[in-house]
Amino acid sequence: MNAPPHPPAGMLKTAIAGTPVLADPAGLLAVPDAGILVASDLHFEKGSAWAAGGQLMPPYDTRATLKRLAAGIARHAPSIVIALGDSFHDLRAAGRMHADDTAALAALVASVSRWIWIEGNHDPAPPPQFGGEVHETVELAGLVFRHEPTEGEARGEIAGHLHPAAKIRRNGRALRRRCFATDGSRLIMPAFGAFTGGLNVCDDAFARCFGRVPDALVMGRDRVWPVSARACVGDRL
Repeated sequence: MNAPPHPPAGMLKTAIAGTPVLADPAGLLAVPDAGILVASDLHFEKGSAWAAGGQLMPPYDTRATLKRLAAGIARHAPSIVIALGDSFHDLRAAGRMHADDTAALAALVASVSRWIWIEGNHDPAPPPQFGGEVHETVELAGLVFRHEPTEGEARGEIAGHLHPAAKIRRNGRALRRRCFATDGSRLIMPAFGAFTGGLNVCDDAFARCFGRVPDALVMGRDRVWPVSARACVGDRL
């Protein structure tokens, strides 16, 4: 696939370790010059896993996530898709998928030149029946893609796992949204899955990676907004 001539409206252009990227308000990251699209923490079949544990959840999270992912692939027309780990909520998730969802995922994988599954802590062995490559880490376009972020300096790293979210107070009101966490040298992706939550960027887990509270690229309804670290507050504030 060829990249579209103009980025869709609402994207935020920035750079990670000097590599130009686009933050998509759906929670995707594009590397346009390399034809790469990244999605993290899809958590397919999280709802069915919770239901098996006695929590009554609607069984449509996988379908909703696939629909949004397909729309993102159509927007960006990538040649490479990187699923950045925890694509499946557990090792039996693929077996619980509805046949229509199984077919839809297989079609998405086949629609691009290269599909890369990064191993996650929930899915250290992504199921082989959908096709694609499986890697613990991959280096492309001057960036390093892995699931769990490295503690300490890691220039050029694109990771997931922490499900970042930012809380902002303004004019006496509070807003909490999923976000990309970054300092310009590295980036932690928001979780893309329909039933995934978010960890506040003021949590110590982010400070262990960035050395401070990171800046947030906050996902609005149809736009990504840059928010400085000093504007982010903890959940108790």
